Amino acid sequence: MRKLLVCSLMAASVLWVGYAAYAMHETMESTTMITDAPGSDAGKLYTYITQVKPYRQQWDLMPGEKKLEPTDGHHASFITCYVNSIALASIKEKKGLADGSILVAENYGANKNLESLSVMYKIKGYNAGGGDWFWAKYSPNDGYVLESGKVASCISCHASKKYNDYIHMAVAKR
Repeated sequence: MRKLLVCSLMAASVLWVGYAAYAMHETMESTTMITDAPGSDAGKLYTYITQVKPYRQQWDLMPGEKKLEPTDGHHASFITCYVNSIALASIKEKKGLADGSILVAENYGANKNLESLSVMYKIKGYNAGGGDWFWAKYSPNDGYVLESGKVASCISCHASKKYNDYIHMAVAKR
C-alpha cells in the first residue's frame, strides 16, 4: 500500500512539473515566434497590432529611422515605421527578417495627418514568391481593411528590394 502511495505521488509530481513547464512556455515572450499569431487574417492582425501587442506602446522604431521620415511619396509624404521584437532581433543580427516579423508603417500626408497603416507580416510558407510576406493596409481610425493578403501592388513595388527581404529600409538579408 505504501509503495502504491509513493508511486502515485511521484507520478502526480511528474505530471505537475510537466504542466508547469508547459504553462510557463506558453506565457513567456519569445523572440522567435508569436504564440498568439493572427495568421493571414487582416482583421485579427489589426487587433493584434493595436490591442494585443499595441505597436505604438510596445514596439521600437525601425532601426536607423525616425518618426515622420520623408518618403518618395509612394505610401505618403512621411512615414513612421515600427517593428516588433522578432523583426528588431533579426535586424540587429543581420539575418534578414525571421518568421513572425511584423512591420507597421504609419503613412502621413503632406499636412502630417495620418492617412493609413501599411503592415508587413512574415508568415512561414505563406507566399514564397513574395518573401512569405502577408500584406495589409488599413484606414487609420477604424482599422477598416483596404487591402490584404498577397497584394500585387505591394509585391511588385517591394520586389525591387528582394535582396533586402522585400524591405525598402536598410535590413541586411541572410
